[in-house]
Amino acid sequence: MREFAQLYAQLDETTSTNRKLDALKTYFSQSPPEDAAWAVYFLAGGKPRQAVPSKLLRQFAMEYANIEEWLFEECYQAVGDLSETIAHVLPPPVRQAHVGLANWMLERIAPLRGATPEVIRSALFSFWDELATPERFLLGKLIGGGFRVGVSKLLVTRALGDVAKVDNKLIAQRLMGWTDGRVAPTADGFMKLIRPQSDQEHSLRGGQPYPFFLAHQLSAAPESLGDITDWQAEWKYDGIRAQLLRRDNQTYLWSRGEDLITERFPEIATVPLPNGTAIDGEILVWTEDRPAPFADLQKRIGRKSLTTKLLSELPAVLVAYDLLELEQADLRHLPQHERRALLEKLVASIDNPMLRISPVLQKPDWQDLAMLRQNSRALGVEGMMLKAVNAQYGVGRTKDVGTWWKWKIDPYSIDAVLIYAQSGHGRRASLYTDYTFAVWDEDTSGKRLLVPFAKAYSGLTDAEIAQVDAVIRKTTIEKFGPARSVKPSMVFEIGFEGISLSTRHKAGIAVRFPRILRRREDKQIEEANTLDDLKNLLASKAHELGN
Repeated sequence: MREFAQLYAQLDETTSTNRKLDALKTYFSQSPPEDAAWAVYFLAGGKPRQAVPSKLLRQFAMEYANIEEWLFEECYQAVGDLSETIAHVLPPPVRQAHVGLANWMLERIAPLRGATPEVIRSALFSFWDELATPERFLLGKLIGGGFRVGVSKLLVTRALGDVAKVDNKLIAQRLMGWTDGRVAPTADGFMKLIRPQSDQEHSLRGGQPYPFFLAHQLSAAPESLGDITDWQAEWKYDGIRAQLLRRDNQTYLWSRGEDLITERFPEIATVPLPNGTAIDGEILVWTEDRPAPFADLQKRIGRKSLTTKLLSELPAVLVAYDLLELEQADLRHLPQHERRALLEKLVASIDNPMLRISPVLQKPDWQDLAMLRQNSRALGVEGMMLKAVNAQYGVGRTKDVGTWWKWKIDPYSIDAVLIYAQSGHGRRASLYTDYTFAVWDEDTSGKRLLVPFAKAYSGLTDAEIAQVDAVIRKTTIEKFGPARSVKPSMVFEIGFEGISLSTRHKAGIAVRFPRILRRREDKQIEEANTLDDLKNLLASKAHELGN
């Protein structure tokens, strides 16, 4: 635990990629494999389940520290993070103990889940007795389910590859499914992760998916890519990227987020793939002749149980656009056009309505293709994918084996007013980086008021964040723990990929993937857009879709 807490602090304290890489390599080289296994799980994106409710954490921390609630709340508002607040207000430990991360997760934290308050209180007091401030902070994150760290999965992959002296792409392949969370990480699993490369590597895969090949955003004109005949164009769908696998007479459906979602989409799981097959594609709700909005797919994702009525009203399909494995042979080294030919033959032979093939869009030149792309919203897609016909299927967002580009249509945009702000995490924990934006509406008396409609945190540079943070601190109206309400004074252009009706949002409208495009210092808050403007966007979208 102590070593992982030190690693966590090292990763959090620097923005240097090389320093983070060195810290990871040192940890993986020196830690027992059972502890390293859990570290890989968390650093690669695995999430701890909440073991203790936040309310009890706060209550027992105040008791242990012997401080009043008002003082704890003042500290919390100053710090902005519950785990960090607890770590700072607790008195020094009374003893030292060295317990590994694996033991903490399996023997100490796991038993607290569902335990009585008395058992939790006794355990926490015992833990705090032996932990220094950095370990107490980490414990709060692991117990509360709020673990996040500023390191990418790619960097973890590089570190493991360097430690194992194995190609990073092979490490990435072995890591697929590691963060699924249904099976606890083990020492044996970690040793397999860093084992020497074997000629029989593929035969060891079982139900494990392949690393996904990711596209780059195309910002330049498509003509810059050269001859159009060197590229395969397809629609870019707005669904869940997934791989459908059939091995050892068992079907697996994996999301790009490495969640095993076979049971969530039973109609796709029944597609009769031959053994030794892996298809890359997009899960979509399909109605009539087109994909339904992502909001319909969310209804499938958010349900704990799938009723016959839901399956009938919102049928899901897999739109296939690549074939990664056939007859137990890895096809990723083949060029795009050869994999496509094999995919077309396979999908035609299966002939199942739950498995569709992504159509290739053939036009004589880039200008004609651009004109076709203008129909994207009317067809319920986000633009186009451009894939080099000779590209192999790579690992992650790479160009070393060929390139995929996403040629997306321009996002919807609206000018909105910042009304709430919350502090960030990691190196930005002392800055306000997460914002809530509002548009204008009128109440029954005709009075103008601001209605929140979206939250966003990406899109600003460090310098811009610092400027906005300074304004937030000067214009704060109220504090709510780590959040603040602010006097409306700043207008931002907010971009988003989709828009739909929503009964869960106060504005009655939900937007998909909101992000900050720019700060509009040229606009006064009175010039921001209105809720009617959002509704008009929604109506325009419905008209484009023919609804």
